[in-house]
Amino acid sequence: MASSVVEEKLLENAGSRQVSLPISRVKLIMKSSPDVSSINQDALFLTAKATELFVQYLASYSYKKGTGKEKKTLIYSDLAKAAEESEQFQFLSDFLKDTTVVSMTVLY
Repeated sequence: MASSVVEEKLLENAGSRQVSLPISRVKLIMKSSPDVSSINQDALFLTAKATELFVQYLASYSYKKGTGKEKKTLIYSDLAKAAEESEQFQFLSDFLKDTTVVSMTVLY
């Protein structure tokens, strides 16, 4: 039931004209590309909205598949696991590495 509530919220937010991400930052990131000379306001809004929806989807997917459900938290390893195991997030696997530290005993 919780997943359907999350999906309903995503759909509600998809139709709104408001964006949670700061437009000025999105514009700054877009202008950092040497291929971009000017940015149309509609393109700026759509890029910000698409990014926002992608981050929401990644977070909800990672939360559903992750280990933090008991504590109602999303942790970094949940994101890394989603990137590693899901084909749709595979392109993030180089950026979201699982940071589990393995202790080793060195024998001399």
